[in-house]
Amino acid sequence: VNATPDLGDQVEDHPELHPGPEPRRTPLAGVILTDAELDHTLGIARLREADGIEIVATAPVRHALLTGLHLGEVLTPYARLDWRPLGPEDRPLAEDSPLVIGAVPVSAKRPRYAAGLDAPDDGGWVVALRLTDRTTGRSLLYAPALAAWSNTFQRAAESADHVIVDGTFWSDDEPLSSGFGSRTATAMGHLPIDGPDGTARRLAALEGRTLYTHLNNTNPLNDPAAPHHTELRKLGVEVAADGMVIDL
Repeated sequence: VNATPDLGDQVEDHPELHPGPEPRRTPLAGVILTDAELDHTLGIARLREADGIEIVATAPVRHALLTGLHLGEVLTPYARLDWRPLGPEDRPLAEDSPLVIGAVPVSAKRPRYAAGLDAPDDGGWVVALRLTDRTTGRSLLYAPALAAWSNTFQRAAESADHVIVDGTFWSDDEPLSSGFGSRTATAMGHLPIDGPDGTARRLAALEGRTLYTHLNNTNPLNDPAAPHHTELRKLGVEVAADGMVIDL
C-alpha cells in the first residue's frame, strides 16, 4: 500500500520480498495507492526492473501520475504499467486472493504538482482503503491521510476490526508552532489527533483496534517517553511502530 521513496530499503529488510530465482521476478504483485502525493508514489520508480507493475488507483490519482508526473512516459521504457481502477465498491484484490478492497473518499486535496490539471475536484484524490478477508470476515480500514471525518468514514470505521488512521500532527497549530508551515494541520489536509475536533476521541469510541500512523517529525509521539502516549493509552488508542505485525 503506497510506494514511498524508501521502498528499496523496505524490500531489502524483508527477505520474503526479495526477487525469486527467475530473472526479473519479484513477489511484489503491485501497488495500491491512497493518493497521488510524492511521498506515496515516488517509490514506484524503484520497481522499474520488474517485467510489469500493477497499480491500483482512483481515476484522479491515475490522471495525476500520467499527466502531471508523466509516469507512463518515464517508466514504460523499463516496465509495463498495468492500471486497475479503485472505487467505493469492494473488488477482489486478485483472482485467487481472499482479500477484497474498496475505497472510502476522505479528501479532494490535490498534490501541488496537480493543481492546474484538468480533473474533477472529487473525493477520489485521497481515499482510505477498506480491506476485507473473505475467509474470516475480518476487515481493516487504512487512512494515512484524513482531511475530514465524514459520515461515510464513520460508518466504515465502525464496521472495521482494525482502524489505522492519519496521525501526522498532534495539534492543529503544530505546523505553525513548529515554525515550518504557515497553515494549520487541518488546512494541510490532516485532522489533528488532539482537540475537540481531533481524531483521538473518535477512535476511542470505536469497538475495533485503533492505531495511528504517518507521524510527522514534529509530532511529540515520535518520542516514546512523551506523556502524550499516556493520554492515548487511556483512550485505548495505539501508535503503530515500524515493523509491527498486525494479525487480522
